[in-house]
Amino acid sequence: MNRGARLIGDTRTVTRRNLWHFVRQPDLLLFSTIQPVMFVLLFVFVFGGAIETSLPPGVEYVDYLLPGILVQSVAFRASQTAVGLAEDLQRGVMDRFRSMPMTRSAVLTGRTFADLVRNTVILALMIAVGYVVGFSFQNGPVEAAGAIGLILAFGYALSWVFAAIAFVAKGAEAAQSAGFVAIFPLVFASSVFVPVDTMPSWLQGFAENNPVSVTADAARSLSIGGEIGTAAVESIAWSAGIAVVVGAVAVWQYQRI
Repeated sequence: MNRGARLIGDTRTVTRRNLWHFVRQPDLLLFSTIQPVMFVLLFVFVFGGAIETSLPPGVEYVDYLLPGILVQSVAFRASQTAVGLAEDLQRGVMDRFRSMPMTRSAVLTGRTFADLVRNTVILALMIAVGYVVGFSFQNGPVEAAGAIGLILAFGYALSWVFAAIAFVAKGAEAAQSAGFVAIFPLVFASSVFVPVDTMPSWLQGFAENNPVSVTADAARSLSIGGEIGTAAVESIAWSAGIAVVVGAVAVWQYQRI
């Protein structure tokens, strides 16, 4: 087999292994789906009344919130890449993979693809819950698919960041904590929950340009209307740049362990 065919076959095998591992843990499956749904419900019904006054006229908070919550969900879920890889390192699974005649990059690519599939399922559930509480895509199916595609691409890029973290942190708990510290300020100092212009002036520059805000703004524009071009291009650039650069670093780290 040529190198490309081997990479595809090995990636498919590792992806299937990780998905099967996830499905066989019903508690992990349950809590991975309940947590983002709780975020949707709590923010809509607890904070919606207070925040709605700062939104543009005619924009409901649930319509503003849900695209941002979807971005927040894939950002937090990406930390599971670090936890899973760190656990495999601790248990010696990585050593077994390295002893097999398989493409080295397939181990990480398979893991990130499995997390991409999981994110897709969770986003579908969250969108369904969003429709129950009043959300709707207002620009049509093509734009809705574009918004979901941007969010999934960003989540996939972040999975590579957390893959790199897994090789630096000492154990699964450390990997999870390190990932949380890395992603927490990006998510909460962003336009995910509130408009950036409601923040202090010294924070607005960071909030407007961090990749979480850029992706949330692009997904929101595609979902409910607004200027699409600039934010979408910036989101694609962020996702592609993160995946290529950090992905290369993560594969290099894996080859050195």
